[in-house]
Amino acid sequence: MKKLQEAISNFRGFLADVVAEMKKCSWPGKDELVSSTVVVIVSVIMLSVFVGVCDKVLIQFLKIIVR
Repeated sequence: MKKLQEAISNFRGFLADVVAEMKKCSWPGKDELVSSTVVVIVSVIMLSVFVGVCDKVLIQFLKIIVR
C-alpha cells in the first residue's frame, strides 16, 4: 500500500511540475496561429505537387528505358 501512495504522490508532483512549466510557456496569438497554419498548409501542398510531378517524370522515364 505504501508503494501505491508513493506512486500517487510522485504523480501529483509530476502534474504540479507540468502545470508550473505550462504557465511559463508563451502561447501564440490567434493571428500568429492562423498565419503559421496557412504557411504549413501551403508548404504541404507545394511539396505534394513537387513529389507528384517527380513521380510522373520518373514513371515516363522508366517507361522509355523499359521499352
